Amino acid sequence: MPVFTLLAPLAPAPVVVAPAASRARQNGTTRRHFVVKTKLVMDGKNFGLSCSLGMEDDSLNLSRFLDKLFREWEDRKARGLFHHDISCCETKVLPGERNFVATLIEGRDQKKRPTEFGMNQVLQPFDSGKFNFTKVRPEEVIFRFCETDKDSAQYFGGAPDTISASSSAILINVSPIGYCHVLLTPKIQDCLPQRIDEESFLIAMYIAREARNPFFRVGYNSLGGFATINHLHFQAYYLKVPYPVEKATTEKLTTLVNGVSISQLVDYPVSGFVFEGGASLEDLSDVVAKVCIFLQENNRPFNVLISESGNSVFLLPQCYAEKQRLGKASQEFLDMRINPAIWELSGHLVLKRKKDYDEASEPNICRFLVEAALSETEFQELKRCVLDFLTVSDACNLDIDS
Repeated sequence: MPVFTLLAPLAPAPVVVAPAASRARQNGTTRRHFVVKTKLVMDGKNFGLSCSLGMEDDSLNLSRFLDKLFREWEDRKARGLFHHDISCCETKVLPGERNFVATLIEGRDQKKRPTEFGMNQVLQPFDSGKFNFTKVRPEEVIFRFCETDKDSAQYFGGAPDTISASSSAILINVSPIGYCHVLLTPKIQDCLPQRIDEESFLIAMYIAREARNPFFRVGYNSLGGFATINHLHFQAYYLKVPYPVEKATTEKLTTLVNGVSISQLVDYPVSGFVFEGGASLEDLSDVVAKVCIFLQENNRPFNVLISESGNSVFLLPQCYAEKQRLGKASQEFLDMRINPAIWELSGHLVLKRKKDYDEASEPNICRFLVEAALSETEFQELKRCVLDFLTVSDACNLDIDS
């Protein structure tokens, strides 16, 4: 069976963080905990987003994949390919129970590539006339990878002739919000629109697993969920703190026949689902992808966070673009120009004005996230639809197996 050359099995490399899966069960809910060994003190003081990376801390042993990714990203930084130096941007962990992270990048919204499609439809056809990732400069490509029968790790810089037209690519994000902020573009030359399919989502899961580090997360934004380019892509970057959503309390909903467990967030400003377990990463990926496909086919905007090296996946439906379109969004938050994509919903807020950064607080962040999220009634109805869909899907799988 073909495997991705980039994702060939590697020996696990120890890191200086304990596994991010320590949990305590109370009253039928699960309180998620990160056990973090890090030099970072989360007391509201500023810290560098490099966060004691390998080049600063020789004790940090990275996987071969992450080591190469860091080195290549640093090379692009040295070449001056980014719109700003993220290491010079002010960042702080806000005091409070959740420890939201705020980063100040003044004018980032004016430097980013503009959104060139309507925000009211989750599924839209690819338009070659609009910006897409086949148009990036060659130096923005970190490497490409494709399927092969060889069981060895290979990394392809640039676009050599030996790489098939359907190879996937990892590109730099020229407007980074974190260290090693990159874009994963599955089958880049196929010009797929921004929509989840099982194969592409599995590639993203493999990338998260290959990093073998809980602080390197992979995210996805649907159209209507503040993706800005209608060309299939995921994002990823390294931030050496736990996201607030990763620490939130969860309540188990069900376990599917393949062992995948589905929970809901119960102590977080954004309602959402948490998927874990399964007999394999492929099982977990397949379930999440199916739910994403169900949502996008029903025109429901959503965001996904692949966490804990692919062991946990957060699926967060949202409605902020719809509120904007209907004139129901608060002017206070519209003036702040925050787009609640996956990183914001997970607890890392990018602010564009110094005033907003200086005045950022946990209560204000929570109010904004509540406005972006589905109401309790809306989420309960969506939860019922999702669980009904999965029940039917489970029954079909049982019929096929028998």
